[in-house]
Amino acid sequence: MWFKQISFYPLNREKLPDLELLADKLAAAEFVPCQGLDWFSEGFAAPVAFSPEAVFPADYTWRVALKKEEKVLPAGVIRDILDEKVLEIQNNEGRNVGRKEKQELKDIITDDLLPRAFTRSSRVQAVFDTRRGFLLVNHAAQSKAENVLTKLREALGGLEAALPQTKQSPSSLMTSWLLNGGCEGGFELDSDCELKGSGDVAPTVKISKQDLTADEVVQHVKNGKTVTQLGLVWRDQIAFVLTQDFTLKRIQYLDVLQEEAESSGDDAASLMFASQILMTEALGSMLEELVSLLGGWQA
Repeated sequence: MWFKQISFYPLNREKLPDLELLADKLAAAEFVPCQGLDWFSEGFAAPVAFSPEAVFPADYTWRVALKKEEKVLPAGVIRDILDEKVLEIQNNEGRNVGRKEKQELKDIITDDLLPRAFTRSSRVQAVFDTRRGFLLVNHAAQSKAENVLTKLREALGGLEAALPQTKQSPSSLMTSWLLNGGCEGGFELDSDCELKGSGDVAPTVKISKQDLTADEVVQHVKNGKTVTQLGLVWRDQIAFVLTQDFTLKRIQYLDVLQEEAESSGDDAASLMFASQILMTEALGSMLEELVSLLGGWQA
């Protein structure tokens, strides 16, 4: 329900589809289970358990989910069957099996097993913040988040979105905050960070659950290391780790938000509705402030 890691993309608000069009397009690109010889299948699925709709709207926020199903066919199983086939040919025909024939046998075995293979599925959720023009994807791995964006573009016939590029880099700002022993705006230092040195084999220092204003921590910056990850708290609402790639990891929503959501919902639908708005509003406001402290967007 609450996103724990975020990759986000600024959107062109003027060219966002309306809710009805988004729902229709994602329904047309709905998830279909793996068929026959398919190794995997992807498509949009209902983002909430209590509704079959492809989009869950809550005021100005729209939640969607990309589902992926993959066949599970362990290499060891194929290898064991292949070894048995090779041994059978050698015993029955009195000849060795060459590399090309082994590959052909392997392909035949794979095609035979694939329709009967087990499957595993996963979902990546995302929320459109239509007020600010953000797409928030619940995954910190850029490849996974980019895949959601690609599938949305395919379904919608285009979506103007880009990686967040600010005038000042997150690493530069985080390094400055750590060196100065404090942050600007509504941000405070938490207790975790990662620093990297320079050179071909750059040394990395990871610090956890420590006072980040301590001399031994600040000394790493004075020695030339830059901050690549930094634990922060924003306005007593959200604790998270900011990365140099402008993703958010290990997000924790502090009690004030959780309690407000619980007081606003008495069933699954109303609780999701309230939580989605509160989560998106908090994340969106925090990201806007952070972008401002980074000098705004690059032209």
